[in-house]
Amino acid sequence: MVAELAALVIFVVAIGAEMLHSWRIRRIAPLVFGPTARPAHWARAVPVLRVLALTGLCWGLVTLMLLPPKIHAAETIPEDEMKHLLIVLDVSPSMRLEDAGEKKDKSRMKRAAVIMESFFERANMNRYRTSVIAVYNEAKMVVEDTKDLEVIHNIFNDLPMHHAFVSGETDLFSGLKEAAELAKPWNPRSTTLLLISDGDTVPGVGMPKMPVSVANAVVIGVGDSLKGSFINGHHSRQDVSMLRQLAIRLNGTYHNGNEKHLSTDLIDQLAVGGEENPFEKLTRREYALAICGLSALIYALIPWLLHYWGTGWKPGVFTSRKERAQARRESERARTTKQLHPSAP
Repeated sequence: MVAELAALVIFVVAIGAEMLHSWRIRRIAPLVFGPTARPAHWARAVPVLRVLALTGLCWGLVTLMLLPPKIHAAETIPEDEMKHLLIVLDVSPSMRLEDAGEKKDKSRMKRAAVIMESFFERANMNRYRTSVIAVYNEAKMVVEDTKDLEVIHNIFNDLPMHHAFVSGETDLFSGLKEAAELAKPWNPRSTTLLLISDGDTVPGVGMPKMPVSVANAVVIGVGDSLKGSFINGHHSRQDVSMLRQLAIRLNGTYHNGNEKHLSTDLIDQLAVGGEENPFEKLTRREYALAICGLSALIYALIPWLLHYWGTGWKPGVFTSRKERAQARRESERARTTKQLHPSAP
């Protein structure tokens, strides 16, 4: 309330000062603005702009003075604002086939590691707790809610996790079921789900339903989608159609990561997904800072604008016939106005 009262006082004082200033200018208007004794059309709004700028500047500065100081702690995020990154990683033997990358000379698991490395470099991982679920013919929890990225790097860099499973058919849905159970108690729309697989032998039924905590889902395919490689009695390749259908059923996005990283736009979408509107986070401090900056800018620009564009009158010796004729017309118009309205300034 103190800031509003101070702004009101400045508003009244500024109006009085502008009225006095206008009266003083009116006495010498012909010397300043030429025979018409009038400024440029836009300059007539200058008194209003000055009053509003001074009032806004006063309110903003008093508000900032009265607010308690804000301490910015680097890299400190409250626990209730932390997000979750849930990775379901296919570790079946087909992920060891070397047909991924631009030159088709990397294993699918290695390509997944490169994609995630790029993701970690561009996403703000200080806001995330990361969990990894390995899936083959069943699902196994590898790490839960860690902030240590070195642990995640070690998982993706040739850790032979398929030896922890009994040989069999790949069951991606078991990994999704495990992910759904893990994410169920988390806050609504606080989780980003990444499923990395080549799509080999994905079942057509048994799709689990994700809890409300999952805000975004991305299915990342690795492996050559055109030419298959022989393994376990069949040709294995990235099943694009199956993975795309899986992404649709998850209400997510499919990305072919065999040659391209996740786009920056997609990472930005994942980063803001499920968060509140940034304008809703603005407090009285942010509004005061914005009004102070805008008011100071307007008040500083007014003298410069008036100097160059405040009037079209250019006193001095006329060098051309056109300028002399224009000055004569303006003088005659001003004389006629004075005769018709003797009381006019």
